Amino acid sequence: MPQPPGSSTSLHARHRAEALSAALPPLLVAAERVAATVAPGVHGRRRVGLGESFWQFRRYQSGDSPSMIDWRQSAKSQPVYVRENEWEAAQSVWLWRDRSPSMAFRSAPGLPTKRERADLLLLATAVLLARGGERIALLNSGVRPDHGKAAVDRLARRMTDPKTANDQAANDSDPLPHPEPLPRHAQILLIGDFLAPLDRIAACVAALSGQGLRGHLLQVLDPAEESLPYTGRVAFDGMEGEGRLLVPRVDAIRDAYRARLQAQRDGLAALARGVGWSFATHRTDRPPTGALLGLWGALAREVP
Repeated sequence: MPQPPGSSTSLHARHRAEALSAALPPLLVAAERVAATVAPGVHGRRRVGLGESFWQFRRYQSGDSPSMIDWRQSAKSQPVYVRENEWEAAQSVWLWRDRSPSMAFRSAPGLPTKRERADLLLLATAVLLARGGERIALLNSGVRPDHGKAAVDRLARRMTDPKTANDQAANDSDPLPHPEPLPRHAQILLIGDFLAPLDRIAACVAALSGQGLRGHLLQVLDPAEESLPYTGRVAFDGMEGEGRLLVPRVDAIRDAYRARLQAQRDGLAALARGVGWSFATHRTDRPPTGALLGLWGALAREVP
């Protein structure tokens, strides 16, 4: 029976709800809002795994566990068959975002930094994956994949806890993830500006794709990094120890700069395509929803 608005029970429930809300990291609140824009399209994905619903029979292969053999079905014909069941969360998705110093850049006070936008997109993606029944983990965190809202909460707290963030900042000066063994057939999402030399990025992607991982690259850039809108004499300070570069006339190098950036993007798209991964770009002056929809579509796509 509903309690009167002024009752002690309703006040206690309200205070408890407010306390729980206040305890949530603001990043998670923002991510939940962004994820809500695509929530109607979220569905669990049918795939082979450890479940209770029957999926299909297939012939026994070397490496299959004998416990998977369906003796009743095998008795009907010569080949030995195994029974595969459906599992919505059969594969894990490993998430990573660039925490290097260059990601702290923004060209205008009203814009988010590249790091802030990458964090938001990563966590919003985690929210959608958890709602779809997937197991998620933060790459290079040492934490194993888990599922459900509790996994998202832990991920958000790890990303926003000051002590953890400081530890990450000390260890994450590299703009690419550190290689680590991952489960075969897992998926991996990498978010960063990907302005490192293409050969380094290619080596990283090759190490991951060589493990049988399906991957997705999302390049996040500030609008000024795309257009180089400055004019006249400008001094550029490197954010990762490159020092200062004084350009007498920025407009004289603008075309060459844009061509170099496009070449970097073309190279990223080519190396992703070469290993069957997806590649997309996002600007921090644009709504995050479009990028999130693209990521969800790429992650939800089945293996050909």
